[in-house]
Amino acid sequence: MKQIEKTNKFEKAFVMLLNTFDNWKLEWVGDKNLCYDIKGYTPKGNKCVIEMKLRKKHYETKMLEKKKYDALMALPDDVVKIYFVADPKGNYWFWLDKLEELNLMTKNCPTTSYWNGTKKEKEVYLLHENQASVYDPVDKDRKGVWDEYFEKNKK
Repeated sequence: MKQIEKTNKFEKAFVMLLNTFDNWKLEWVGDKNLCYDIKGYTPKGNKCVIEMKLRKKHYETKMLEKKKYDALMALPDDVVKIYFVADPKGNYWFWLDKLEELNLMTKNCPTTSYWNGTKKEKEVYLLHENQASVYDPVDKDRKGVWDEYFEKNKK
């Protein structure tokens, strides 16, 4: 399975979990050429979009391209704009409307999400972890939502 297919599968599963367990009403739209991967409604009934980044490595700051940020912020004011980053240390939820004092910088970045070895200069914001509206740390001792199910159905 190609990396893009794995990412798409994870994003769809993420939507299913939020819809099932947290009463979101979301739809995966990652196969369209949009500035976000998910659209729908929060548990409070507010319109929302979620841009996701899945990282195999932990970085102290979470990079968001200015071009992507600008496109998200250009959406209507009644849409909650969320940037979700998952990495080995946890899940970070950034409510973009609530961020203040973003520092713009230029970085030499891969040209695409699935790195093909070429880089180009991009304007980016580096979001600090303490700017996240919600932080859900990875805790190896904490029981996950599926742990009991898998334990009962072990062969």
